[in-house]
Formats: sequence, C-alpha cells, structure tokens
Amino acid sequence: MAISLSVVLLLAIVLVVLIRGGSIKAGPAVVAVLFGFFLASTGMAPSINRFLNSLAETINEISF
Repeated sequence: MAISLSVVLLLAIVLVVLIRGGSIKAGPAVVAVLFGFFLASTGMAPSINRFLNSLAETINEISF
C-alpha cells in the first residue's frame, strides 16, 4: 500500500511539472489520467500490480 501511494504521488508530481512546463497540455494529461483510471478496472490490473511490485522489490534489493 505504501508503495502504491508513493508511486501515485510521484506520478502526480511529474504530471503537474509537465503541465506547468508546457511539455504536455491539459487535454492529453486528462486523457492519460482517464486511461490509467480505466486500465485499473480491467483484468490487466493484477498483472500490472505484480510487475510493479516485483520491480520495486528488485530495486530495493540492489545494494550500492
């Protein structure tokens, strides 16, 4: 849960920076947000969640 919340917060910050910087306009940003929202309610959501969790665990295990 903590990883999901921090990823959502990070992506929201990136989206705001892109909109304010002029790299992406508000219309395409809304489309991207809606795509993510509706993608989360499909059958692919558990697979995406497992992939992101395994990616986060892999990054966490890397020692510098």
